[in-house]
Parts: sequence; structure tokens; C-alpha cells
Amino acid sequence: MAGRRKPTPTKAIIIKSASELFFENGFSKTTATELCKKANISTGNLTFYFPTKEHILADIVKMMCDFQWREMENATDEGKSSLLAYCLELTTMVAVGEEIPQMQDFFVAAYAHQIPLDLIRTNDVEKIKQVFAEYTEGWDDEKFIEAEALISGIEYATLSNTEHSASVEHRIEGALDTIMMLFGVPEDVRKTKLEKVLAMDYRAIGKKVYADFKRYVTETNAHALDEVQKYAKEKMKK
Repeated sequence: MAGRRKPTPTKAIIIKSASELFFENGFSKTTATELCKKANISTGNLTFYFPTKEHILADIVKMMCDFQWREMENATDEGKSSLLAYCLELTTMVAVGEEIPQMQDFFVAAYAHQIPLDLIRTNDVEKIKQVFAEYTEGWDDEKFIEAEALISGIEYATLSNTEHSASVEHRIEGALDTIMMLFGVPEDVRKTKLEKVLAMDYRAIGKKVYADFKRYVTETNAHALDEVQKYAKEKMKK
């Protein structure tokens, strides 16, 4: 029987350092050299755990997918209905990206790189099965995968703000209405959800989620480091 694998703090340190740099400077502007300096590791040590910066981004994106959805459900609190939470999730991402350029860079990078995009798409397929269940009777997995491919393109375009983009409100309304139409959500339901989400203080909610997520990444990796220390103490006692 194999022995217990010795944990290492290095991966947790890299993720914590990378998240701080990504959120402070943007994913695109963060270099491997800067990351190694902040984490106090060599380039070889960095690439041992994460062959590319994209692999680190994927780890942080996975944490965000799990965290953000829980926050959206708590913010909307519509009982068994998750449709408003789904609408609020994209809304807050667009809003916070508009106000915090580093986060827009983070979101756009997540959709522009294959590894984190694969995580987003896998996560979103399961999510849309839950959210749109009552409107998609008879749909098989292939149908959901096909729909998600279209949705990820809509989300990427909506998050990619340029000088030619429409206002936040128009981008959100157009994106969400189109997405709900793909799943056959009736017009009256679409209108109600759009009115509700646009009436919410989604900018404040987005900022809170952003701040809470930064704290969540720090605390999660601090816990991982605590586990390493606990393991080391256990070994010393033997």
C-alpha cells in the first residue's frame, strides 16, 4: 500500500501570488518573472507545477466558478428557481469588468484561453441543465453542449468591452434575452427576469463578490498552507 503523499506549500503559494498579481495588474500584464519574484520561487519550480500562465488561470477560474454561483444564489434567493441567479451572474461580471479593468482582463482571458474555457464550458453545461430544466424537456446532452457553445460566445462578446460597445445595460439586456430565447423561455418570463436583474444594485453586488472572492482565494490557500504545517508536525512526532 502506498504511503501518504507529502503535501507541498508551493502550489498554494503560486496560486495566492498569481491571483494577487492578476487582480492588481491584470492577467495579460503579469509575467512569469514577476510571479516567481512574488512567490519567491525559481522559474523551474513554477513550471513544474504550472507549465504555463494559462494553467494557473484555469485553477483560479475553477475556484471562481464554484464561489460565484453560490454568491449569486444567495443574492437572488428565489427558492428553487435559479434563473434570476443565472442572469445576475453575467450581469455582475460585466458590471465589475466595466469598473475594474483588471477584472475585465481576467474574465476575457478566461474565455480566450483553451484550458480555462474548457473548465467554464464544462461547468456551464451542468449549470444550464439545472437552470433551464423546465424549458428544455427532451433535450439530450448534445443539445445542451451545442447551446453552451453559443452561450460562451455571447458571454465573451458581452464581457469584451471596446470603444464600439453598447452601454452595460444594453449589453446585459441583449445577451440575457438572447440566451433565454435559446432555451425557449417565454417572453413574459424573460421580461420579468430582465426587469428584476436590472433593478438590482448589480454594480455593488459585483464589487462585493469581487472583494469576497479575493479574500476567499487568500483564505483557501492559507488553509492549504496550514495543512502542510500540520502534516510536517505529524511527521516530526513519529
